[in-house]
Amino acid sequence: MEVNTQTRLLVLLFKVTEMLASNVSKIKQRRVKTNNISLNIAEQGEGPLVLMLHGFPESWYSWRHQIPALAKAGFHAVAPDMRGYGKSDKPNDITAYNQVEVTNDIIGLIHSLGHKTAIVFGHDWGAPTAWACAEHHPNLVKAVGVLSVPFSPRAPSPPLDMMKEIFKDMFFYQLYFQKPGIAEKEWEANIRLNLKKFYHIGSGSFDAGNFIEPKSPDSDLLSDIKDPGTLGNWCSEEDLNFYSAEFKLSGFRGPLNYYRNHNLTWSLTENRKNRIEQPALFVAGEKDGVIKMAENSLKTMPEYVTNLKINKLIPEIGHWTQQEAPEQVNKLMLDFLNLVK
Repeated sequence: MEVNTQTRLLVLLFKVTEMLASNVSKIKQRRVKTNNISLNIAEQGEGPLVLMLHGFPESWYSWRHQIPALAKAGFHAVAPDMRGYGKSDKPNDITAYNQVEVTNDIIGLIHSLGHKTAIVFGHDWGAPTAWACAEHHPNLVKAVGVLSVPFSPRAPSPPLDMMKEIFKDMFFYQLYFQKPGIAEKEWEANIRLNLKKFYHIGSGSFDAGNFIEPKSPDSDLLSDIKDPGTLGNWCSEEDLNFYSAEFKLSGFRGPLNYYRNHNLTWSLTENRKNRIEQPALFVAGEKDGVIKMAENSLKTMPEYVTNLKINKLIPEIGHWTQQEAPEQVNKLMLDFLNLVK
């Protein structure tokens, strides 16, 4: 009986894996011009435009579960490789990765893809971009959905200056990322292993409280993190192979440059509205380290996001929201889209 049960489970797992592979194979990719660069996009379906923006260190592939689901529901589902990633253009200038330019990339896609408006979702670094698209372009962005990073108003002083004061006597990954070449060298020494470690420490299976552990400011990011072995169903060996190949192609300079533009973005957005009036969704994992760091922003978000239709924390998952809980995220996204389309 036990053997038969195990066999049935293996058959079911094979069918699920086969179905996922089939779904991903239907997703088409092409490069599209926008904001004086070209972005690689993954797309499927026809209907109202839904843009999905990934974070660090990921790619369009982080939305592989959502693209087919949204396409099947009657939407033009599009997930770009953000500038600096994958097959998208990779400007050399560090300042080209400030959030004003990145936001303009996404707004430009709306017209380039033949639409007048869009609904924009974002995760991790895609989150501030999605919020900015809605905040600064309310005539083009009908609604906004964000995973992991709650909305917060403009900081009272430059963000990097604040980080240096808060973390002056300890290691903090965003400060470690600041000097060009240092973090790139560590990441690119063993891309697959380092991605696996980073994905693990951000996931629900890791104690997120250890993410900012008290180690010296001159430490590196990942050398003291043990190889987790496997990441579980949310990121298979095949998924990890895909991500590894993408970063072997792109390197890490562009992705890390997003962190190097905190202060420039702050200086360029002095006249922010600090208000989102379109229908909005926010979803995150209860075990997400970002939620722990941004606990106050989560509490105050409804003051600034005035039409928050869905605001939910998913138990037992970490930072990789749409990958760790794809079925729940798909349902929440589709419920939201049905409210606002």
